[in-house]
Amino acid sequence: MSDTTAGLVQLGLLLAALAAVYRPLGDYLARVFSTEKHLKLEKGLYKVFRVDPDSGQRWPAYAAGVLGFSFVSVVLLYLLQRWQPLLPWSLGRGPVSPGVAFNTAISFVTNTNWQSYVPETTMGHFVQMAGLTVQNFLSAGVGLAVAIAVTRGFVRAKTDRLGNFWVDLTRGTIRVLLPMAFVFALVLVALGVVQSLKAGIAVTNPDGSHGTIALAPAASQEAIKELGTNGGGVFNANSAHPFENPDAWTNLVELFLILVLPVSLTRAFGTLVGNRRQGYVLLSVMGLLWAASLAIIWFSEAEASNPAALAAGASTEGKEQRFGIGATSIFADTTTGTSTGAVNGAHDSLSGLGGGGPLLNMLYGEISPGGVGTGLYGILVMAIIAMFLAGLMVGRTPEYLGKKLGKREVTCAAVAMLAMPTVVLLGSGIALLLPGTAGALGNGGAHGLSEILYGYASTGNNNGSAFGGLTATNDWFQSSFGVAMAFGRFVPILAVLCLAGSLAAQRTVPETAGTLPTTGPLFATLLTGTVVLVAALTFIPALALGPIAEALA
Repeated sequence: MSDTTAGLVQLGLLLAALAAVYRPLGDYLARVFSTEKHLKLEKGLYKVFRVDPDSGQRWPAYAAGVLGFSFVSVVLLYLLQRWQPLLPWSLGRGPVSPGVAFNTAISFVTNTNWQSYVPETTMGHFVQMAGLTVQNFLSAGVGLAVAIAVTRGFVRAKTDRLGNFWVDLTRGTIRVLLPMAFVFALVLVALGVVQSLKAGIAVTNPDGSHGTIALAPAASQEAIKELGTNGGGVFNANSAHPFENPDAWTNLVELFLILVLPVSLTRAFGTLVGNRRQGYVLLSVMGLLWAASLAIIWFSEAEASNPAALAAGASTEGKEQRFGIGATSIFADTTTGTSTGAVNGAHDSLSGLGGGGPLLNMLYGEISPGGVGTGLYGILVMAIIAMFLAGLMVGRTPEYLGKKLGKREVTCAAVAMLAMPTVVLLGSGIALLLPGTAGALGNGGAHGLSEILYGYASTGNNNGSAFGGLTATNDWFQSSFGVAMAFGRFVPILAVLCLAGSLAAQRTVPETAGTLPTTGPLFATLLTGTVVLVAALTFIPALALGPIAEALA
């Protein structure tokens, strides 16, 4: 079977699997967050933490819950890393340095999972499991809860209540993330992913020297790493490591896990707002952007354009031979179209245009289809911007899903939309001015600029992947990336919760002859055009100096 055929087969199986679970999982998600019944385990947790599960919260209280919970999570994860030698299964590894511990704590709590350390030699098993893996669940649960709160803003009328953050977080974790991760961890173990509490196994090298191959509880973290669109691996090579991703079947399972919740949430959204066609339109836009980027990446990597690639017949540098160009392109597109950031190849080795595809996915705002929860509320923000632009063109007050979009709503959407470009462009610009940045780059010229731009796009979007050529261990990158991750996560969350509160307080406006339909091709085209236009106007100058210049060279 040729590389192209194998990639197309994997793509077909992936799409078929997503189509099979789209309806039942989407409807299940809608039931989870709309039912008034509480499980016994949930009731016990509410009692312990003194939460009234039947009380609703205004958007400021909901936001305070998100911020407070995240702050405590950062502190606890930081302390776990600093106290590592005192913990069981530390494997003799010392305390994580303050800068790395700070960066890692923010990274995993914000669902970014940017890693500026070598996991095999830095983190013990206890910190991996009790710290990083736990945050893989909880950070995804926070994103899921915020998306549901925003959905309620469209569903509810004449109320200042968006639900209860603690209830939404608990339900998302216990009823969705935990059972799915448990099942797929077993699947991954059965397919050959390592699950061990040993530090490693001793080996004898061909030259007679002795070494150790690191082991870890990889399967349990791999399942939630992909399902929660987290991305942080237990091995430095991430999903290119054979212990995390042994073959084409595990690669397919991991791709499915990355996409299944963001895709199914569009069905849940349509079910909750009472019009499933609304969810289909959002899914079609997400799918179109994802497919277009995949075509760019795959074509660029399959077409040889430099002496080394011409000799090999394609751009094979940085790609695992067990996956090939097709599966590597699908993974690169999927992991950057969501907020996952996992990699099964070296993005730094992608061609100029091929590397521009993953970068562009992030600069869209990671809405194709985005992370768990973040993709849904991200594309809803763009839908509001699109309806605002349509209202300007026809001279009407814009409406979306029966809610008027006035000054407050559009301002909130604009703040959420502009947070990421502010981080990316400002951070990249300052980094380019610093004299020490040149020494941190693996390449000069256009590719070096792409490495910097990619780093801030990844952290500002809470993605976590890296080109790999940028050495981000100095004080500037550790601190600025930490700020980028926090700003890129919490500013949009605050803005969309404010938006949801404003929408919920309104009465529902009935459709009239002048209302723009939002369930057909016209709105899908308008929304797609808005996403592309906003990204183009914001980032074309930077892209022209980076991946576009490299592709044309």
